[in-house]
Amino acid sequence: MPQTSVVFSSILRPSCSAEVQPGMGERGVGADGSGDLIFQDGRLISGSLEALMEHLVPTVDYYPDRTYIFTFLLSSRVFVPPHDLLARVGHICLEQRQQLEAGSEKAKLKSFSAKIVQLLKEWTEAFPYDFQDEKAMAELKAITHRVTQCDEESGTVKKAIGQMMQGLLLSLAARGQLQELREKFRTPAVDKGPILKAKPPATQKDILGICCDPLVLAQQLTHIELERLSSIHPEDLMQIISHMDSRDKHRCRGDLTKTYSLEAYDNWFNCLSMLVATEVCRVVKKKHRTRMLEFFIDVARECFNIGNFNSMMAIISGMNLSPVARLKKTWSKVKTAKFDVLEHHMDPSSNFCNYRTALQGATQRSQTANSSREKIVIPVFNLFIKDIYFLHKIHTNHLPNGHVNFKKFWEISRQIHEFMTWTQVECPFEKDKKIQSYLLTAPIYSEEALFIASFESEGPENHMEKDSWKNLRTTVLNRA
Repeated sequence: MPQTSVVFSSILRPSCSAEVQPGMGERGVGADGSGDLIFQDGRLISGSLEALMEHLVPTVDYYPDRTYIFTFLLSSRVFVPPHDLLARVGHICLEQRQQLEAGSEKAKLKSFSAKIVQLLKEWTEAFPYDFQDEKAMAELKAITHRVTQCDEESGTVKKAIGQMMQGLLLSLAARGQLQELREKFRTPAVDKGPILKAKPPATQKDILGICCDPLVLAQQLTHIELERLSSIHPEDLMQIISHMDSRDKHRCRGDLTKTYSLEAYDNWFNCLSMLVATEVCRVVKKKHRTRMLEFFIDVARECFNIGNFNSMMAIISGMNLSPVARLKKTWSKVKTAKFDVLEHHMDPSSNFCNYRTALQGATQRSQTANSSREKIVIPVFNLFIKDIYFLHKIHTNHLPNGHVNFKKFWEISRQIHEFMTWTQVECPFEKDKKIQSYLLTAPIYSEEALFIASFESEGPENHMEKDSWKNLRTTVLNRA
């Protein structure tokens, strides 16, 4: 079953600022004094890139709303690299500081500096990876050096900067260590060697020998999902759009490889699907294959109940792979009523309407939850990505007047913000290292190997299958 993504309910507040804004479609002056901004029903919907940058920078009497800070910092990278944006922010800050020093509001200079540090703090906390770039780090140090010059006596601003820099360096170090660890455990290549008569020996363990409780296995899958989700960051998701614009505009899945965290999570889905198919196809006896299928159906149902839709979809996809789906004699013994319900939830018709309804229910449960278990929402990841892609494709980045279509980026930011909220849920289930080790390291068959195992379990039934089986055997024998 193909994967595909998700319209989430709102988390971000609808307005970008607590200030009263101009009305329907009027050109107005933002709270910070910038002029080239358009508001509609009190909501910022468009503006020139320069005006949006100015709207980000605090003044003596203004500080941008946090939702605007997040949305603009996230979306601006589509138009300008973070280090260039930081340089522009630094220039605007310097201009304002010089005006304060030359005018009658010199006493407010310290307050202005504190607001600049607060903005930088929010930036470094929300998008620490922006500062891995040497140019961005140099710009950050240049700005902080300027603002500390007005606080030489009390040192409060300097202290805040020190704390900010310490937190940033810790975040960068932690992320670097995580990536190094993940590089060591990249998914090994699937064995594509000859495997005729590749049925495992009777003593070889399968998943049922490791865990026979569907709920426990679903909980361990949820552990793995949340662990991998925690390594995905907002800028990773926004980078997909950036690459759509700058590289091949007709590809979505290819852009997942631009960051390792996205690539690893995408690979996890595929590996889980192939593991399910492998566990079914390598079983020798039909009775045991039937039990294996029913077990995975129960696991998928428990994933659904938990709110782990990504693992649920991966399991269903594995059972729908051709080598498994063709095992008609085995499926005839399976009680498929529960499987039919699961497939109904993941029916792709009407843009996955049934799935989206279930996701909306899980989202509402999460928003009113009193426990971590009720907060779990793990959407089908590639459906989420394709929703972002679709939203990007149907709305232009720029309006005819040259303004940035900020209404579009509000919606993209809202969906990404909600997704990030889900990634931060702490898994409430006890971790079972033995089960997780099996799920992550058990050998999986290649597609060719799956078909061979499938045909060895149940022979070909029509001319097409007979030809496929003949070609497979010839290929394997020639390779040997």
